[in-house]
Amino acid sequence: MANAPLSWPAMTASAPPLAQKSQLPARRDSPEDRLLRVAAEHLARFGPRRLTVVGVAEEAGMTHANVYRYFPSKAELVDAVAGQWLKEVEASLADIADSPDPADDKLERFVLAIARQYRECAQTNPNVFEVYVSAVENSRGVARKHRGRQLRLLERVMEEGVGAEVFNPRDRERAIAFVVDATQRFVNPAMVRIDVRVPRAVLDERLNAVLRVVLRALAVGLV
Repeated sequence: MANAPLSWPAMTASAPPLAQKSQLPARRDSPEDRLLRVAAEHLARFGPRRLTVVGVAEEAGMTHANVYRYFPSKAELVDAVAGQWLKEVEASLADIADSPDPADDKLERFVLAIARQYRECAQTNPNVFEVYVSAVENSRGVARKHRGRQLRLLERVMEEGVGAEVFNPRDRERAIAFVVDATQRFVNPAMVRIDVRVPRAVLDERLNAVLRVVLRALAVGLV
């Protein structure tokens, strides 16, 4: 038996007006999400040193002992806030790696995206960026995971370039190390913090010059 064609339901006089339809209740944050949201606000206002677990707990509507059910220490809570931003960075890099563009274009955009997002965070949310710098300097888990994800995405772009013969490195591992080393001035968080007051146009010009050298070296097999 054939299915009846889909159609909009007929309007009748007894149908309630749209304005009177009940609204779905807004989804409530989980306790962990609420803690992260409040902690992000406190981190932006007070910085990592003045932020307190008690203050975050009070604003989130729970006891400070309850906070430790989700984050064993203040350091882990603060790192989790920075980790949320780092996940956004990683998502943008994954979008670049997954795009259909040529590998050399991907590599250029990949490095530019890291440099731009690090610099923007250092300028607009310096307390979060300071947490990330500290995590890198002390080799904390949030920084190690972020670097590992970055490197895996970079390796994908490089492998794609080799497969398409856009890149012709003598040694693939050395070529990846060359890209990382050549761009350190612009993507190392400690250096980004140092250069935060350098005009963006100046840094962009320098980075673009470095990227031209990197892409040329990869194309002709200098590394």
